[in-house]
Formats: sequence, C-alpha cells, structure tokens
Amino acid sequence: MEKRATIKDVAEAAGVGVATVSRVLSGGSASAGARERVLAAAAQLDYRPSALGRNLRQRRTGGMGLLVPDLTDTFYGQLAEGVLACARSAGEPVVLGSTGGDPEQEADLIGMLLEQSVDRLIAVPSGDAETWIPAIRAGMTVIFADRLPSQASADGTGQSAVGDLMALDGLPPAPPARPLDVPAVVADDRAGIRTAVRYLRGLGHKRIAFLGGPGHEGRAHAFRVAVGAPVDEELIVFGTGSRDSAYAAASGLYQSRPDLSAVVAGGNVLGEAAVLAARELDLRVPKDVSLVMYDDVPWAELCSPPLTVIAQPGRDMGYRAAELVLRAGTRRARSVVLPTELIIRGSCGPRR
Repeated sequence: MEKRATIKDVAEAAGVGVATVSRVLSGGSASAGARERVLAAAAQLDYRPSALGRNLRQRRTGGMGLLVPDLTDTFYGQLAEGVLACARSAGEPVVLGSTGGDPEQEADLIGMLLEQSVDRLIAVPSGDAETWIPAIRAGMTVIFADRLPSQASADGTGQSAVGDLMALDGLPPAPPARPLDVPAVVADDRAGIRTAVRYLRGLGHKRIAFLGGPGHEGRAHAFRVAVGAPVDEELIVFGTGSRDSAYAAASGLYQSRPDLSAVVAGGNVLGEAAVLAARELDLRVPKDVSLVMYDDVPWAELCSPPLTVIAQPGRDMGYRAAELVLRAGTRRARSVVLPTELIIRGSCGPRR
C-alpha cells in the first residue's frame, strides 16, 4: 500500500514549517507565497488531514508536555512519576522529552510541542529566559519545576529555534530577555544548603567545597551566603552536566585542593562522581573527606558509608507542578516552595 502523506511531508515539499501548513489548511493567516506553496504541495501529495490533525489545528489536543534534562537521573525520574500520577488521575496524556541539558535541543523540543498544539508544559529549564518567551507569547501555559531559567544578557544576538519558527510563520520577533512571570514549583535550596553547611561547620569543617552542575547557580549562591565572606571561589567548581564531566570536576577539585575537608554536591549525579573520584584517589569517606549530597536517591543509602543528603520531594514536586498546569485555565497559578530535609547518615565526620 502507498504510504499516506503527512503534514510534515507537505511542510518539507512547500519549504515551510509544520505550523504554517496547519494554519493555511485551517484557514488561518499566512503570506500569499506560503499559502500558494502549501496548497500546491498538499494537492500534489494528495494530503488529507486526519481527525487528529483537525484537532491539532483547533488546539484541542489535550494532554501536557514534560521536559527534563536527563531521563537517567533518578531525581528527574521521581519528578516525572509525580507528573504522570497527577495526569493519569485527570485522564490527561503526557508527551515526555529529554533536553540533555542542551538549550538548543530544549528550544527545538519547545518548537515541536508548539507545532503539535500542546498548550500546557512542565519543564526543568536548561536554556535562559529568551528561550521561553516565544512559547509564552504563543499562549502556551508553562510551569517550571526544580529551577528557573537563567537570565541572559539582552544584546539582541542569537535567536532560538522557537524564535526562528515564529519568524518563518510571519510572527513578530520576541522581545529582549527579561525576568519571566511564570509560576514554578521548587525546593527551598537556601534552607537546604544552609542547614548542610551549618552541620559541617558544627563538625569542625572550615574548608568546605561546592560541586555544581547546570542549573545549580541558585544552590551555589546559597552556598556562598552560607559559608560567608570571604568566599574561596576555588572551592566552588562546576561540571557541564554529563557524568564524565562531573567526575572530572570532582577529581580535579580533590587534587587541586588537598586541604579541603568536606564537599557539598549539588545533585545526585555530582554526588555519585564525588564518591567515585574519592575512591579512585584513595580518599576515605568520612575520615579524609566528608560528603553531603543534594537529592535523596535509593543508592545513597546503599553506599559504604551511607550518604548524608539534603532530601527534596521529587515526586511531590512533579505532582504539584501538574496540578498547577491543569488548573491554570481556571485561576492564576502561584509558585510553590517545598521544604527540604537534612538526612544524616554516615558520610560526614568530625574534622581531624
């Protein structure tokens, strides 16, 4: 049987975006040239919109999107479980995507969701505010979880893939980056980090390091405030997000600052790297170095010794974010800050 033409086939043949094809075929606005090319391509391919296609053009798809940086990260798995549980109870499907912590990939996925008329989205953002402005201007309801987008300089350079899509569709460009008025569900990073630093200080530790990754700028700021001035910036180290980068950052930190006595890891991938690097360098935990990890994941309790952690409620975070996005059409959503808890196990000891 001959393969049935899809809306993507029409878009490729006409040299326009899927959103433009959808708008032309539903009687929406488009330039005369684009309209002519789309109609010619549709006729040539004998394209017949499906019932799902009609629903997409009428923006009645239902469901929500969920974007996270890493599906293999246990914390984001817990967050996704919460979103799925809430969506299931409401009878809503979820489109799940992994950005890889890459702002460009995130922008591409946002553009794809806009093309598919998914108008509700929960995201752990990787890009800056400029990445998200086009989606919000297009009418998408967005709830951030775990963290907020970083703020980029508004120099007018560099356009996201979503911005490119809007330009192709004849829409006005997005304004310069600015703080976003978008609700979020986050953990109380400031209290969590402060409690961990105070605990380590109580054990006699003075040279405490922070190991961070993408999106951990807020936790790093909380760490700087907690340790107080003067801050030794050499003890604040960032990886790029991958496990290899996290390991390299932890190993480099241990070797460049043998005088440090404790490390606060900003996430479970970084905590795993800190444990592995210490083992490779024959550093004993907690005799030679004490470790505190942000995120309580199942393997933390199975380590030898079990890791002291700053626990944040990942599943509850996802569930609350899904509740907010589902209620967004009925009332103004407000941000939620969830409590953290320091769970003391065996990875911290007194400074010798």
